[in-house]
Amino acid sequence: MRAVTLAAADTLTVTALERLRSLTDDADAQFRSDQLEAIRDLVIDRARVLCVQRTGWGKSAVYFVATSLLRQAGSGPTLIISPLLALMRNQIAAARRLGLRAYTVNSTNQSDWDEIRDRLARNSIDLLLISPERLNNPRFREDMLPLFSASVGLLVIDEAHCISDWGHDFRPDYRRVKDMVDALAPNVAVLGTTATANDRVVTDVLEQLAASDGETLRVYRGPLARTSLRLEVVELPKPSQRLAWLVEHLPTFDGSGIVYTLTKRDAEEVVAFLQDNGISALAYCGDHETEDRIATEELLLRNEVKAVVATSALGMGYDKPDLAFVVHYQAPGSVVSYYQQVGRAGRGVEHADIILLRGKEDRHIQDFFIQQAFPSRELVATVLAALEAVGNEGLTTRETMAVVNLGMSRIEAMLKILDVEGAVRREGNRWRVVPNADWRYDAERYAQVTALRRAEQEAMANFGLDGRCLMRGLQEELDDPGAEDCGRCSACTGPRYAKTLEPRLIELAGRHLRSKPVQLEVKKQVPSDAGAMKKIPEDVRTEPGWALARLGDDGWWPAVERGLEMGEFDEQVAMGLADLLRLVRPQVAWITTVPSARLGDLLANLAAHVANELGIPHVELVTRTVARPPQRDMANSVTQAENVRGAFAITSKPPGGVGVLLDDHRHSGWTLAMVGGQLRRVGAHTIVPVVLGTVAA
Repeated sequence: MRAVTLAAADTLTVTALERLRSLTDDADAQFRSDQLEAIRDLVIDRARVLCVQRTGWGKSAVYFVATSLLRQAGSGPTLIISPLLALMRNQIAAARRLGLRAYTVNSTNQSDWDEIRDRLARNSIDLLLISPERLNNPRFREDMLPLFSASVGLLVIDEAHCISDWGHDFRPDYRRVKDMVDALAPNVAVLGTTATANDRVVTDVLEQLAASDGETLRVYRGPLARTSLRLEVVELPKPSQRLAWLVEHLPTFDGSGIVYTLTKRDAEEVVAFLQDNGISALAYCGDHETEDRIATEELLLRNEVKAVVATSALGMGYDKPDLAFVVHYQAPGSVVSYYQQVGRAGRGVEHADIILLRGKEDRHIQDFFIQQAFPSRELVATVLAALEAVGNEGLTTRETMAVVNLGMSRIEAMLKILDVEGAVRREGNRWRVVPNADWRYDAERYAQVTALRRAEQEAMANFGLDGRCLMRGLQEELDDPGAEDCGRCSACTGPRYAKTLEPRLIELAGRHLRSKPVQLEVKKQVPSDAGAMKKIPEDVRTEPGWALARLGDDGWWPAVERGLEMGEFDEQVAMGLADLLRLVRPQVAWITTVPSARLGDLLANLAAHVANELGIPHVELVTRTVARPPQRDMANSVTQAENVRGAFAITSKPPGGVGVLLDDHRHSGWTLAMVGGQLRRVGAHTIVPVVLGTVAA
């Protein structure tokens, strides 16, 4: 490392301040504590630096100004590894204000990759932003990464906590970062930035980013308190109560903000109720089209929408200085995740309201995400054995579904972990085992991380219940040594938003939840027992179907669940189902049921009641021929379809007209699709699947 001279430091200070003012378009801008020191380390000493600083501190200013100074000194371009497209778009706009030639490589702009590669070769790119997933892309690794490894002047790992599997948002692709760090020339500066790293995560990141010569990272760790935020926790277990709270309180907040939900389904449900009650709101989820997400971000930036109801997809990197509120419709899985999300608010205003509306379903949803993290030793062994058996031919993810009872997303996550740990490799769309790989199933580490997730879950469940200052609780969870009472939160000054809700609004929310039957998609392809998908002929497809309730909702589900437990449905369930079937067009002509060994005649009795109400026949057409495990135990489409195949038979020819096939639960949709197909094959003209409850929209 080069020694810092006083003359060089003085010159850098003046120039760096000029660049900061150009970046911020503020002639009076000054560096915050530790910003200039980090820039000096990167530019003069070419050191490796970790900044653990609160959201809004200005971590991006460090790497933009450092990039400008390094390029001026003849260094190579900066490579920024950044997790979210929203962050990339904001960052490119900011970099160009400083005159930096900034580009991005991501899954949405593959047509631009060749041009960007040529620019890299000509040294006409100052800054390139990539997602961590690019590090796993063979084309990127072969065509672009060698250019950067040879010429990069600064490597930035944004949201560096993602490197650590102890972090709240560990991403396997980030493990590739260490490979790149190890390949860098000795004089290349490295910067890691994060706002959400406790002591354990910091230690892990320091180990992974350390230089081969043993020199440790220089760490700048600042206080994490956010003086503009006022926090409050409100216990509202029922969704109808939380919907009522939002309608009652959102209009009283200044400006615009974000309402966070744990699932896409809840985001869309909340938006529908807000819009029905005159509050401008839009949903934002990870699977929305890029153009739609950009448009929503822009509307929120311009305060042209009161609330964006979002999953965690609108999180790290979204920068709206005047964001006036963040409300959580459900609690995330950890206090650290919560701190990261509430950090979107209050960056450029003196006051922002932060409200956590805790619900009874929170733990169930959190459990799902925790259970997704690491697969069992037995499942991993099954997948590796299957890959070894096919040798160089390999397996696609869908073909792997035929040998292991896991959902596609969990299989992809498992294979990605095995990939970065060296047990398998991906070539095109096929996975192959790595021969003689020095890999073992690290049960101890996986168990420790899972135990940590459970501890984080408990800390989140206790947040706001132990009497501690809420901001202090966030700081202590992140091991901030300067944690102290904020004097502003509801624990310090008393609750402001916990008053009794207007009963009319709760009733309105309950009616809203009951008035929104869930449409069920049509299955158009079916997997073979080997995992290959084949088209379902149109003459044996069902129509789009309907669910009276979502499992666990606060609309029809309590009455449905009560009937399933007691063995008899209330009159209101029969009337609700009849009202739903009256909406089907063309008009329903008859109704039959999927027989259930568990429920006996309960469903058939309900169908007969509904048929009598509608003045149509109830006909028993389906019989179970083989006992099979419940569909809820089947985790992917291959095992789900195979579990239904051959399990039912049709006993007689169906009547004419539109028929309803009624079942109690819809977990995968394959029972309805395949039994409905059997009914079509023996003469049914139209089959509309209907269920009392569904696990998904």
